[in-house]
Amino acid sequence: MNGRFALTFFLIGSAFVILGGLVAAVSTPLGFASGPWLAAYLVLVCGVAQCLFGIMRRYVAPSPMTGGVFAVELVCWNAGNAAVVVGDLVRIPFVVGIGGALLVVVLVLQLVHLRHVVGGLRWAVWLYGIVVVVLLVSIPTGIVLAALQG
Repeated sequence: MNGRFALTFFLIGSAFVILGGLVAAVSTPLGFASGPWLAAYLVLVCGVAQCLFGIMRRYVAPSPMTGGVFAVELVCWNAGNAAVVVGDLVRIPFVVGIGGALLVVVLVLQLVHLRHVVGGLRWAVWLYGIVVVVLLVSIPTGIVLAALQG
């Protein structure tokens, strides 16, 4: 069951990486000023981070996951990212803040999953933990920047 959940995270994350690349490709020709930010966000936060959730779940920290926990993580991550993107594009900082709060929920759950490390992959856990902490620290920064722009 965990393999299916991990694959879902990985496939959706991969789709966001592709979407981010497409946004990057068309933003300059279309004169879309927020295009570079949006492309980077789609690739790195929506895509790469979600791919990492799947990889960690499958190979490094395969804690038992119920369908409910999976649904919470998947929905909170993707709804949170949608709120951040929409809130930023339409300049509504409150929506960005709600999205950021949903992202924090998932990132804290990701740190909890690290209790279930397999074998000698401690280096991967530390590296992943650093990525999660960087994301956690960047959320309030992004919310403040959105508020300053709004």
